[in-house]
Amino acid sequence: MTEQPEGRYPGYDVLRKRNGPSWNNPTRRAVDARLSIPHKPRFFNEAEWQILNAVCDRILPQDDAATRVNLAGMVDEKLLSDRTDGYRYPGMPRQGDAWRRGLAALEEAAAKHGGRKFRDLDPAAQDSMLRSMQEGRFEADALGDMPAKQFFSSRIIPDIVSAFYAHPTGWNEIGWGGPASPRGYVRMQYDMRDPWEPVEATPGHEREAERKNVHVR
Repeated sequence: MTEQPEGRYPGYDVLRKRNGPSWNNPTRRAVDARLSIPHKPRFFNEAEWQILNAVCDRILPQDDAATRVNLAGMVDEKLLSDRTDGYRYPGMPRQGDAWRRGLAALEEAAAKHGGRKFRDLDPAAQDSMLRSMQEGRFEADALGDMPAKQFFSSRIIPDIVSAFYAHPTGWNEIGWGGPASPRGYVRMQYDMRDPWEPVEATPGHEREAERKNVHVR
């Protein structure tokens, strides 16, 4: 039995738009810059980088090496460039300090878990630790006066998830065409699509969607 294409938008690759009418030079430069972020720390030190990668792997696990998003690199780049959200919750330090405290706190808690590093814990133990942080039950001296629950909800989740959906792999997953420059989008009504947008697959029609999507530019 022939396997069906996977994903909601099989055959779609937003990067095929790179040299077409959908993207202009500023768009190409912006996307190229995201794709060229190095997979190495520039803001964090090496120990923090290892913890961050382990956290990213638990928040958004990625199995396909070919389409793997450099989540840790994108978070690191955001902090290096001091690109802020424009606001900060009460009790939260600046984003770079918040991340350093949070990662140190996870390493501190892991050390109490059999004297191991956070990156070396099994996934279930890592998930349990992150869940306790999410629910406000997590305690570690490294946090200082920063609320663990607020760190999870205002730094870990938005910074990692927004990094994924700022990347072409995330755009392929949701069928987005990238920045609307210069072509833009015309058919804005519910359940309508422009011809340069991909077709969402429906059960039994995956191959049809794939045939259409490989030609989307």
